[in-house]
Amino acid sequence: MVRAQTAHSGHYNAGMTATAPRSVADIDGFVGLLKAACADQQINATLQRLLAMPDAQRQGLIHAWVTDLLIAEAPRHFIEAVGCLLDDAIAEKAYAVICQCHRGKTGHV
Repeated sequence: MVRAQTAHSGHYNAGMTATAPRSVADIDGFVGLLKAACADQQINATLQRLLAMPDAQRQGLIHAWVTDLLIAEAPRHFIEAVGCLLDDAIAEKAYAVICQCHRGKTGHV
């Protein structure tokens, strides 16, 4: 199993491709993860707890989670989606999005 992290973004690049996506919007699994969090209260609550953690703690848990996902041979798109949450700015925006949809407001994911 091979794991790589792009130096500039904090995203996991499970396929070791030469170019990273321009934004997380290009990562279907990430968009799907946010949609799942908006649709399912349990996923929403779990992600809110994770994303509300201090950055270093969140990053440590995400690294461990990604490692577990790689060992379990989880789908690459899901591993990439979780890896996106390593980036502080992305995690902050994801938190805002899932909090907003949890309150019943509609917004673009």
